[in-house]
Amino acid sequence: MPNPVSMSPRARIANLASILVACIVTGSCASLPPGASFAKVTSVALEHPEETRSGHQFIGAAAEHDGNSAYRIITVGVDGFLLRAQMIDAAERTLDLQYYIFRGDETGLLLITSLLRAADRGVRVRVLVDDGDTVAGDEQVLELAAHPNIAVRVFNPFAYRGHHKLPRVIELLMHKSRLDYRMHNKLLVADNSLALVGGRNIGNPYFQLDPESQFADDDVFAGGPIASQLSATFDTFWNSALAIPGEALQPAPPGAAPVLAHGARAKAQAGRDLQNITAGGIDYLKLIATGEPYAGLLSGRLPLVWAAAQVVCDSPEKKAVDDGARAGLLMRRPVLEAAHSVQSELLLVTPYLVPAKQELAMLGTLRDRQVRVRILTNSLESAPDLAAQAGYMRKRLPLLRNGVALYEVRSQLANTHGSGQSAAVSRYGTYALHAKLYVFDRKRLFMGSMNFDQRSMHINTEVGLIIDSPELASQTAARFEAMVQPGNSYNLLWEPASSRRAHLTWHTEENGAPVDLSREPARSTWQRIKAHILSWLPMSREL
Repeated sequence: MPNPVSMSPRARIANLASILVACIVTGSCASLPPGASFAKVTSVALEHPEETRSGHQFIGAAAEHDGNSAYRIITVGVDGFLLRAQMIDAAERTLDLQYYIFRGDETGLLLITSLLRAADRGVRVRVLVDDGDTVAGDEQVLELAAHPNIAVRVFNPFAYRGHHKLPRVIELLMHKSRLDYRMHNKLLVADNSLALVGGRNIGNPYFQLDPESQFADDDVFAGGPIASQLSATFDTFWNSALAIPGEALQPAPPGAAPVLAHGARAKAQAGRDLQNITAGGIDYLKLIATGEPYAGLLSGRLPLVWAAAQVVCDSPEKKAVDDGARAGLLMRRPVLEAAHSVQSELLLVTPYLVPAKQELAMLGTLRDRQVRVRILTNSLESAPDLAAQAGYMRKRLPLLRNGVALYEVRSQLANTHGSGQSAAVSRYGTYALHAKLYVFDRKRLFMGSMNFDQRSMHINTEVGLIIDSPELASQTAARFEAMVQPGNSYNLLWEPASSRRAHLTWHTEENGAPVDLSREPARSTWQRIKAHILSWLPMSREL
């Protein structure tokens, strides 16, 4: 493709026009993704995980714990990155990765390098990524497929493979019923015996090491038989008609160098760019080399909790299942059933809070039974997605009228306890929630990729765990209590008014003194205006 910077304005317009025509021609009649006819091989998870060191350790120990698996919640963003890198480095036979976002930034390239090293020593690697939120540089993950031990597939891809926004928007509008449907899952499984599942994507913000953007999130590390159940969900997505081999999307041009050169180039690029990755004075390459926290999890220095758990997930064909066109799994059913069955308390942490009528009714029923319902979500000033925040703004009064306690996290935290990040990074004031945690009566908890919004409930596919563990539930509740303290969040209060609009107040704390704000906290007046304009639009189903 010509370099747009060196082109004349007329040539740039002509180039863009050609891109649009290509987009329309290649995608206008497609009911399945481009590349759906490309030949691909069915594959499944490692058949005998007990033959690996981690499988022998955890699957063997499961027999002493009533067949349960071992869990630990990974709350610190940097630990989420280190654990991924170290699990990849320790894998012996297989690695399966499934992510909505796999950025080509520093942490993404470090993990790409780790995957190449694993493949070099004979590990079979499968990487499944979504195509809904890719940016320039993310295509580097597709180069992994040049290695004979690595396969990369893209879920429900666009026909247009460039990075101009306009062609993608046009293609999305032309094929909204297909392209609006995304795979939001986040999962890593090593040797079919260890797994990480939760809300973190791959990228600097999700590991809380980018001062410009801090997405507070959680993973749960799982060792034992539950990994095989999570692998089964991966296999279902990997072998679905919507998972397209990367080779079908960017075939090698005639006369190109052998494909192995592409993998070598990616490795060299990663090595050249990532010699000195630091944030807040921390060298992450050296941290990976320490082996922690992975070594501590395997040795017992970091305690694990053995518990029963249920894998909850959507079918790859969720859209058809939700429409009643075919049988399958809908993750919202067991999660909402668990929420509806609570007797005393429901705690929700969700970055996007856009409940539909049925979810509002369920929360109202809980309040009628005197169940305490408290929710922590993003404030306008911390919101990473303005459209989703605008949808939430329309739901606040119905929730408050039902007696739900609402807390909105601040972008500048007074105390980092429970936040997942250091005080050094927190001082930039770019904190935002991205975790999805539901605590049921402090006895059970859900952790996964599903937000409490209509997109997660009905459009995107999701995966997670419901864990029966009072210990893990209490740990999560304690972090909730820390994050809803006045210095870390705004507690929304409301007063009925004689006019049609009720009056909202944001109760917080400044310099240790209580403060009540009558104007919604925001990063700027313009942000506040845009959010209120968006809140008038009837798009809740998409949020």
